Amino acid sequence: MMAGERDQLWPGRRVLVTGCTGFVASWLCDALCEAGAHVVGVDHRMAPMSNFKLLGLDERLTVVTGSITDFFLMQRLLNENGVEIVFHLAAQAIVGVANRSPVSTFESNIRGTWTLLEAARGVGTVEGIVVASSDKAYGVHDVLPYREDSALQPLYPYDVSKACADMMARCYCHTYDLPVCVTRFANIYGGGDLNFSRIVPDAMRSIVLDRNPVIRSDGTPERDLLYVEDAVDLYLTLARNAGRDGVAGEAFNAGSGRPISVLNLVKRAIASSGKAHLEPDVRGKAKPGGEIDSQFLDSTKVERTLGWRPGVSLDRGLASTYRWYEANLPRLGAHRLSPGPSAALSVVHGP
Repeated sequence: MMAGERDQLWPGRRVLVTGCTGFVASWLCDALCEAGAHVVGVDHRMAPMSNFKLLGLDERLTVVTGSITDFFLMQRLLNENGVEIVFHLAAQAIVGVANRSPVSTFESNIRGTWTLLEAARGVGTVEGIVVASSDKAYGVHDVLPYREDSALQPLYPYDVSKACADMMARCYCHTYDLPVCVTRFANIYGGGDLNFSRIVPDAMRSIVLDRNPVIRSDGTPERDLLYVEDAVDLYLTLARNAGRDGVAGEAFNAGSGRPISVLNLVKRAIASSGKAHLEPDVRGKAKPGGEIDSQFLDSTKVERTLGWRPGVSLDRGLASTYRWYEANLPRLGAHRLSPGPSAALSVVHGP
């Protein structure tokens, strides 16, 4: 669906976005506001500096501070705002945090999902729900790329939490006729991600500071990547079709279908900046524990069902991402500019 056609569908629509201040959710909220939707966002906190604030979204939509695990809050937000479309992006999305703190991750990612779905089940206005799962829900497979009929066989806390949310969402569609569909996106990157434990923002920060980006693995793990603009476009497309046969109760992959190693990703990030004197600083001698070695996706299903495919190449996306950090890092203050510890592998999947 072309952007112009898509935007005509949104004026006046009542939308709820969970995890609204997150990286991907902030760009989604921006697109929804630009398209004329009435947006209510919910998040557990408002960070002092975020892409959400840089976009001025705290003044453009209704923001509610609270937990998605609070059933009565979710029920009230849906009822009082007559919500028609829900984007569920709230999650604890950092793999390393999940490994250190599985219970809080399960609370947010699993309990938060069923709480929202159960609240939506009792509201007559909801026409579509998109739940953000992840390619990590597939777990380790010998045969790649992942396809939607590949088994969900996660081993690590974050991966398990996303697989559980994924299955619950589809359960609510097939059992209760709730118009839900699920996204299994590749690693999403782009400007506005201020979590510097992730490889792309950490590398971009180093490059802006004219320092060699540090890789704390051995550089060999492979990932599939999806530019944030493409992720937002597909969220909007799926939401408007969530009740359709062939979409409701289904999961959809989205990625480039071409894996890239962490080492080559950092090299491409450097190339996007034009700073040829920089080079990756590989400090790891092994792959991080709790991480999957190689992941990439087959996106044939979403192209066949909805005619959607990613429109931004990796090099174009990295160049745009670099320009964002070059322009905005100085606005974030010295505490954001100082390089710190980095996993240099984890990338975001939802918020």
